[in-house]
Amino acid sequence: MDAVKVVYAILLLVGGAWIFVAPFLQKGDERRKFINTKAQSYAFIVVIGILILEVAESIYRTAQGESSYTGIGISPIMFLTVVAVIYLGTLLVYRKKYGD
Repeated sequence: MDAVKVVYAILLLVGGAWIFVAPFLQKGDERRKFINTKAQSYAFIVVIGILILEVAESIYRTAQGESSYTGIGISPIMFLTVVAVIYLGTLLVYRKKYGD
């Protein structure tokens, strides 16, 4: 693996983890906690949806008789990127909507 890919993966992992952990470390009022909870629940729904689609694809390909199907699916780095972007986007939308 290239050194650039390793560094990118580490930075993405640390950044993604920080996005999910940072709201818990801040002291705030109920409105801020409500906004964070709404954004986290939406990101969780997206994660579950992506995983359900991956399982459905695996079942479909197996039912079609593709015995060589490896089930690789979405890469973990892309999965983390998508979830982090969805979380950040919904957090910004809910902050604007509920005024934090």
